[in-house]
Amino acid sequence: MKIAIASGKGGTGKTLVSTNLFQIVRKAGKPVILIDCDSEEPNDQQFINGNLIDEQLVTQNIPVIDTDKCTYCGKCQEYCHYNAILVLPEIKHIQVVEDLCHDCGACLYACQYGAITEKEKMIGAITKFEVDERSSLYESRIEVGVYSSVPLIREAIKDAGNGHFAILDAPPGTSCPFIATVEQADYVVLVTEPTPFGLNDLKLSVETLQELKKPFGVVINRAGLGNNAVQEYLAENKIQLLAEIPFDRKIAASYSEGVLITDSLDEYRELFVQLYKTLEKKAS
Repeated sequence: MKIAIASGKGGTGKTLVSTNLFQIVRKAGKPVILIDCDSEEPNDQQFINGNLIDEQLVTQNIPVIDTDKCTYCGKCQEYCHYNAILVLPEIKHIQVVEDLCHDCGACLYACQYGAITEKEKMIGAITKFEVDERSSLYESRIEVGVYSSVPLIREAIKDAGNGHFAILDAPPGTSCPFIATVEQADYVVLVTEPTPFGLNDLKLSVETLQELKKPFGVVINRAGLGNNAVQEYLAENKIQLLAEIPFDRKIAASYSEGVLITDSLDEYRELFVQLYKTLEKKAS
């Protein structure tokens, strides 16, 4: 089963939930994989100690135009749904906008003159760490200057394979990287906080997941910080509240030292054990 831990905004506690849930499952002796899909700012490895055992470079195919063969007919531009090719027939100009290319191959199919070939562009790397014989961490890290992390996220989830309890630490927000992560999950845990910004972005995440028809529940982090607007919203919309993590200075202190709270604070270990049991029932 794949469980995505997601949120509508950064800083709500996705990584806190992802890493501590991973630790609880691991210490229960169950096979578990943690996949850090936040390719722009992966940080799970700061909390999970593992031995580096493999690194895979991820590339993307980018079209290359042979201007000697190109007739500037515009078919490649017509076939490209991402506006990654610009053709100006009047002045015989054609240009590939690499940042917009999705490596779909439509332009190669469209060209009848053999004017398009491909080159490989490195977009990032997937690093695998072995935590113990039953558990591992996959980190996806995007190359500086690369526009989209979507291909990298999909490759990381694919590399991790099936047959395990997999935790996907999703990128924040509701844009393409978020979609690329949650679309492969069997269940989504939305992490929010009891603030106006937290509630606003939670609503956006809920709307997105409902559109995708993905089952989900909510964890409230820093509970007690604000008012009860989040709880009221969940009750009104019949959304399951999976857990509440209190607003506690001890959590912040442990986190700032790179120490998991399920290791340092006994009172929170049972909270994550119960969260795992709830998610296990979702799997069955």
